[in-house]
Amino acid sequence: MVYNVIKISKVSPATDLVDPLILPLSFFDLVWLKDIPTNRVSFYKLTESSRDTFYSVILPKLEHSLSLVLAHFFPFSGHLKWNQEDPNPHITVSPQDAVSLTVAETDADFSHLSGKGLRYQTKLRPLVPELPVSSDTPKILTLQITLFPNQGFCIRTTIHHAAVDGKTVVKFLKSWAHICKYRTMPQDLVLPMLLDRTVINLPSELVTNKADVRTLKLPPVKEIEKDVVRFVFELTQENVKKLRERAKSESARSDLQLSTFVVTYAYVLTRIVKARGVNADQPVPFMFVADFRDRIDPLIPVSYFGNCVLPINFLGYKAKKFLGEDGFVNGVEIVSDAVRDLSSRGAESIWELYEEGLKKMEPGGTQKLSVAGSNKFGIYGSDFGWGRPVHTENISNSGNLLYSMSESRDETGGVEIGMCLKKFEMDVFISEFQNGL
Repeated sequence: MVYNVIKISKVSPATDLVDPLILPLSFFDLVWLKDIPTNRVSFYKLTESSRDTFYSVILPKLEHSLSLVLAHFFPFSGHLKWNQEDPNPHITVSPQDAVSLTVAETDADFSHLSGKGLRYQTKLRPLVPELPVSSDTPKILTLQITLFPNQGFCIRTTIHHAAVDGKTVVKFLKSWAHICKYRTMPQDLVLPMLLDRTVINLPSELVTNKADVRTLKLPPVKEIEKDVVRFVFELTQENVKKLRERAKSESARSDLQLSTFVVTYAYVLTRIVKARGVNADQPVPFMFVADFRDRIDPLIPVSYFGNCVLPINFLGYKAKKFLGEDGFVNGVEIVSDAVRDLSSRGAESIWELYEEGLKKMEPGGTQKLSVAGSNKFGIYGSDFGWGRPVHTENISNSGNLLYSMSESRDETGGVEIGMCLKKFEMDVFISEFQNGL
């Protein structure tokens, strides 16, 4: 595969910012300070994608609309900074700050990389713009647009998780797309974003960084093994309905929360435990990320810029809980209880739960199953004027067993699940996933 960088430019927000902006990090942000950057790729198929058309029409529109949308999300053009006299780091945005945009070309097979079948992770890696991991003032956002001549293009985003969560990222992408296509501001996405940190009404002692080392350097990027592949699984609306009915019939309880997320997560959890063939007494750690926008008092405005999510860890279960005929319903009951429990807890109690989970985690232990994204984000709504993406996926390179979740592109109520495993594990997981349905 040939891959060439055409240019690296700086795109500034179309704003009249005069003085530097200092944006404190909330305790929701500090949780993600050392987390790996999040990477999303969205593929767009074009009927006319010659080099001349791309560079004379498409790219200028993307760059101009990016400058316009950054005026509403201008912290994305800044960086993280940690002054010696400050207890916590913060986001700093200066008038001269800009977002780095890499434009590249490749002769790779667009249909293959944008498809849902087996793809080697190493083939996707060149499309990823990277945040410098050694920087003490890391950037918040980098972008890359890669042209597949006569096929299409893809947009890749790499974002420092300490700045924003997935919901804010998707809102940025959908707003950028809307401005590019219609040359107007989207009315349904509530812009500009709200930067006021006081809307998160939490005790001050929670907003305290507990890191032993005062550094913003990110952990080194993990090398991708050559046999690691990606595959996108789909649960149709009918699949989800049948899983929900199965949970109802197999559980003796009538109080289960059987949302699409709950039954999907429980199904993936039980299938991966079976596929990996682990010992029945082996620990099975897993986690999901909970959104607290409507779980704390007062409610956080939908236009808030920043993180409003916390990871919820499950560390006390062994593989035998999810094996056998009752494995799926056990998973449903565990995830359902966790979701309901979160709604009845205060933020301080949730923070205590999170810290307790950190204490129980063993460094270098069993890989933890975790999920990125949501089936409620509406990511396939990001149409820049050349149609909706043919595929979009979070492809972050995590040390844990990370899979992505989004709504189906072409069916209401369905779910897409992007899984990354070693090839021999994926072969087994594909069989388990399909047989379980």
